[in-house]
Amino acid sequence: MKLHHSNSHRRKEILRGIFAVCIIIVGITHFIRPEQYARIVPPQLPYPVELVYISGFFEILGGIGLMIPFVSVAAAWGLIALFIAVFPANINMAVNNIPIEGIPHNQVLYWVRLPFQAVLIAWAYWYTRKPQEQPGAEIIEKTAGSLINETAGSLSDR
Repeated sequence: MKLHHSNSHRRKEILRGIFAVCIIIVGITHFIRPEQYARIVPPQLPYPVELVYISGFFEILGGIGLMIPFVSVAAAWGLIALFIAVFPANINMAVNNIPIEGIPHNQVLYWVRLPFQAVLIAWAYWYTRKPQEQPGAEIIEKTAGSLINETAGSLSDR
């Protein structure tokens, strides 16, 4: 049982690192190409470029925070709030078919992207709780473990 817990914990920490790095990279892109993200900010919101910088800053901060044990829970909650806050931009992108350079221009993908926001929220939520407090944590761990094993297997086959 201890070995299973150790493997589950290791998987969760590997996924934490992957999640954090991805969030940091996306946050950095907000500073590299802010005009791309500003295009999807709903027109009802003022200062779209500034909002892009703010969201990019908090993505970077949240990604770094996930990796620092004593602030990781707060960082995860912050990312959840951020993912909810930027959701109107994702909706605007899908509804108005707004292309972003570097992302395939396919309206179907824009609509498929919307439910993915729930995946990001769930992933961040996973880091707000201790393993014993997480209902269904074993499902997340098994799914994550399967993904890691499949990826590692396909990489070793090359």
